[in-house]
Amino acid sequence: MDSEPVRIRNLQPEDIKSAMGLVLSEGWNQTEKDWGLLIRNTQNVCLAAEVGGELVATATAINYSNDVAWVGMVLVNKKYRGRGISKILLNSIFDKLKSCKSIKLDATPAGRHVYNKVGFADEYMISRMANNPHEDFNFDIRGIAPERIQEEDITAVIAFDKHLFGADRSQLIRSLINDYPEKSWLIKRGSQISGFALGREGNKYHQIGPVSALSAGDAQILLAGALKYLSRQSVVIDILDDKQELAEWLSSAGFVKQRGFIRMFRKNNPYPGEVSLQYLISGPEFG
Repeated sequence: MDSEPVRIRNLQPEDIKSAMGLVLSEGWNQTEKDWGLLIRNTQNVCLAAEVGGELVATATAINYSNDVAWVGMVLVNKKYRGRGISKILLNSIFDKLKSCKSIKLDATPAGRHVYNKVGFADEYMISRMANNPHEDFNFDIRGIAPERIQEEDITAVIAFDKHLFGADRSQLIRSLINDYPEKSWLIKRGSQISGFALGREGNKYHQIGPVSALSAGDAQILLAGALKYLSRQSVVIDILDDKQELAEWLSSAGFVKQRGFIRMFRKNNPYPGEVSLQYLISGPEFG
């Protein structure tokens, strides 16, 4: 097995079922639709490693207008670990992203040292929290209530996200709204957006995120509105660790911390966005 060469190539739509096999073997939450979002946009870098014609590893980078590229989906079949395949994939991604101004990712604690070795530094911490699916969500939303995002709102949501996130995520935002309109919420104060929340279905959990808002109160209203329709269903969120008040509110609603992530950047971080106004990320594969 060790003597067989590793071949690096682009991921193709026909690879999705094999790539999902890697996801399921690790107990991750992504779906075929998530892989499709990554693969179908030619600006993104989506790579496969093959050994003997078998897909044994993947790595992706979703490219946000060549300002920020987000590395994710670094998966290696257990039988082929220890051969440096993930490092080969990462170096191939870095080579293809030479013109991109910033490369970032969300690492697990176990993966942190791997990324340190290839030039990544810590930015901040994120916690994954999950609910008890046997309990209802009962929230008393007073005053302003979130409303579903409409087609005519999408351009404004993308602009709002670009300001707060720090880069243009049009492909992600538009895809999430179009694919999951029932999980797409915003708050307007006057005629201006003051926050939004998106979501998607996973193979294990519903995931809420990103959530960005001009105040912690609006972030909580958005989350309450989104969760209202997910009672007695499995939900996961990835929350920035500095959002303690919101995390305590989620804990009171039955969410518990599962694990942490470390947001990291390679070499420089020219597009951090307004971190104080970012509450939930979209997931470690999307940022």
